[in-house]
Amino acid sequence: MIYLDNAATTQMKKSLLKVYEKYSCENFFNPSAGYFSALENSKELENARKIILKKLGANKGDVIFTGSATEANNIAIKSVLREGRWEYIFSAGEHPSVYNVAKNLIENGKVVNFIPLLLNGKVDLDKLAEMVNEKTRLVSVMLVSNETGAVNDISQVCKIVKNRNPKALIHVDAVQGFCKIRFDISKWDIDFLSISAHKFHGPKGVGCLYIKSKAGLKPIVFGGQQEFGLRPGTENLAGIMAMAEACNQIDVDENYKVVQKLKDAFLSKIDLNAVKYISTESPYICSLSFPGVNGETLMRALENDVIIGTGSACSSKKAGNRVLEAMGYSKEYAKFSVRISFNAYQTEEEVVKAADVIMKKYKELLERLR
Repeated sequence: MIYLDNAATTQMKKSLLKVYEKYSCENFFNPSAGYFSALENSKELENARKIILKKLGANKGDVIFTGSATEANNIAIKSVLREGRWEYIFSAGEHPSVYNVAKNLIENGKVVNFIPLLLNGKVDLDKLAEMVNEKTRLVSVMLVSNETGAVNDISQVCKIVKNRNPKALIHVDAVQGFCKIRFDISKWDIDFLSISAHKFHGPKGVGCLYIKSKAGLKPIVFGGQQEFGLRPGTENLAGIMAMAEACNQIDVDENYKVVQKLKDAFLSKIDLNAVKYISTESPYICSLSFPGVNGETLMRALENDVIIGTGSACSSKKAGNRVLEAMGYSKEYAKFSVRISFNAYQTEEEVVKAADVIMKKYKELLERLR
C-alpha cells in the first residue's frame, strides 16, 4: 500500500519515540509544579519554544503550545475579537478551522468579508486591497492551500494590509507550509501563525501558535496560567518535545527538492490530456480531477493499493469542494477531484507505481460507469 494523503497527516518518525517515551515515562513531571524535577521540565519547555521560533526565523515574539492547529487558529481569531464597528477579513480558501470560525462570527453579528480566489488558488490581492479599511480588525490568509498547494504571497498581503491600516492584525495558517517550504517570519509583518506537528512527521495532538505580542489578547478558555494564560491546561510535554525534535531533524530545502522530483515523476505518468491538473507552487500537494468518476469512488476503489484524499480530512464527510468552487471551477469538476500529497521519505519508484495504478483504476471505473 502506497500512502499519498500526507496533507491529511504524516507518519510520525520512529526516532521521535525515544523523545516521546522520555517525557512520558521518565521526565513526566508537570512543568508547572514547583519542585526541582518539574522546574527542569519547565526549562525543556522553554527550549522547545526557542527551537520553534528559530525554525520560523522569528527574532521576536512568543510561541503558545496548543493541542492542534485548529485550537491555535481559534485562539488567534477569537482572542482579538472586539465589540463595535470592527470588520474581519478571511480568505475564501481557508481550512475549516478558520473558515467555520468566520461563519460563526457572521452568525454572531460580526462584519466578515471573504477574499475571492483566483483560478490558481491564490487570494485576489486587488480584492483584498479594496476590503481593508480603518475598521479592519483582523485579516487571515493561509500560507499554503491544503486543497491545491497554492502558495499565497504573505509578504504582499502584509504590505497591502498594513499600508491601508497599520493597526490591523494578520493571522497566517501555515500548517501546510511549516517545515515544508522556506520562509522567514522576520520578513513578514504578521501577528499570528499556526502550525501542527503531525503535518511534518511529529505526533498528533500538538501544535502551536506564534504570537508577535501578547498585549491585548483575551483568553477564550479559562483555567490556570499555563502558556501565558492564553491556553490553560497542563502542557503535553512529550508531544511538544517530540515536535521540537521533528523540527530539528528536517532539512526544509533538501526535502523540498526531493518532493519536487517525486511530484514531477508522479505527474509524468498521469495522462494530463484526460485528467485535469491545477498547477501550483508547493510540490507537496496536487489537485487532480478525473472526469466521469467521482473522487470518492476513485478513492474507495484504490484504497487497498494507494491511499489518496478527496480534500481536507476535516471536511471529508461533506459533498463537493468549497475551495475549488471558490476558485471558479464547476461543481462537477470539484466532484471528480482528488488530492494527492507527498512526503520526502517516499521514493520515485513508489509514486510512479502509484500513478500507474491510479490511471489503470480510473480507466476501469470509466468503462464500468459508461
